[in-house]
Amino acid sequence: MKAISGTNLEQAKSHNRRVVIEAVRTHGPLSRAAIARMTALTAQTVSNIVEELERSHLLVPAEAQKLARGQPIIPYSINPAGAYSIGLELGRQRASGVLTDLSGTVCARVERQVEEPDPQRAMPALQAIVEDLQQAFIFDTNRLLGVGIALPGRYADGGTTSLSPHSLPGWQDFPVGHSLEQRVRVPVLVENDATAAAIGERLHGVARGLSSFVYLFLAGGGGIGAGMFLDGHLYKGSRNNAGEIGHVIVEPHGRPCSCGKRGCLDRYISPSVAYEFMGIANAGALSPDDLDALIAEGREGLDAWLDQAVEPLRQTVDFLDFAFDPQTIVLGGSIPTSLMRRLAERLEPLHDPLDPGRKRTVPRVMIGMTGKDTAILGAAALPIFSETNPRFDVLQKPLG
Repeated sequence: MKAISGTNLEQAKSHNRRVVIEAVRTHGPLSRAAIARMTALTAQTVSNIVEELERSHLLVPAEAQKLARGQPIIPYSINPAGAYSIGLELGRQRASGVLTDLSGTVCARVERQVEEPDPQRAMPALQAIVEDLQQAFIFDTNRLLGVGIALPGRYADGGTTSLSPHSLPGWQDFPVGHSLEQRVRVPVLVENDATAAAIGERLHGVARGLSSFVYLFLAGGGGIGAGMFLDGHLYKGSRNNAGEIGHVIVEPHGRPCSCGKRGCLDRYISPSVAYEFMGIANAGALSPDDLDALIAEGREGLDAWLDQAVEPLRQTVDFLDFAFDPQTIVLGGSIPTSLMRRLAERLEPLHDPLDPGRKRTVPRVMIGMTGKDTAILGAAALPIFSETNPRFDVLQKPLG
């Protein structure tokens, strides 16, 4: 059994700083008094933190607002130019990078062709993209929080691959994070694409302000994963493999899967299966716009895919609802937006929830970020999330 540790007061200031940033990010411009009420921190603590964040350019004050009685109040909001982040994505034929500000707005974009992107070819290209992005947009590079990279697969501590992705062979046990950090000399965070997309959705998307949700990620090239926030915490499991739901069996003795089992969820709702039904053999070589155009034509086979995909997806929504009791389930991924919308439209009626009589304030299923930028924007959100999200683990004393 893991030992329980006590409070580490040295880390309380860092935690409180993150709590203040999160309150302003989630609720918009807030006065010091409003922040104190919302966070249960003392007025003096909030005042000290706000002054520090203003000096660091992370918060920016608005003009004082006069009240009917009492002193005027000054609302504070997140300063988009207060910090920047770089997101990287590696595909089968190209590497891409974006520079975003604190609000998630893309300030610069760079792409490079990388044939057969094994580590020896890909790492120099990723380094060059990071360097190009820092030259493509004028900003104080001291405000660069770091680099995030989203890849399919599983990652252990330090961004070392623990399972080589089928689409990117040659990465087994390669220390992605450490290797890239040595090259670019800024912090590098590595996550699987589903978790990165969930983080991006919470910071900048439809899950903003939600404490518990599941992001169901459908990868454009095939594969399904889930990123999970439970009670405000990113949940990754005991071995960082939580959310690997693509190989849950939804049809006993069903279609054979690459994992060796039969009837896996991947083999029914993965976009690659949709392309099989539609007779699109070279989907990986087509642009998202080209795929959207083919889908808009109502290509033969699309309805057949939807008919066989909708019930496994309903089962998945039902399972996630009962297992984790989230506020909502977000459907997203690098899947073409039109394909996701077609699938979402077919979902109703969903199976009855645990408490059908309870009034919901958030839809049971929502559509989040979709399209080619989903993973890369999630990657760019990683350093921002790491620096600003409240972490209760920092309040605990390390044992041993």
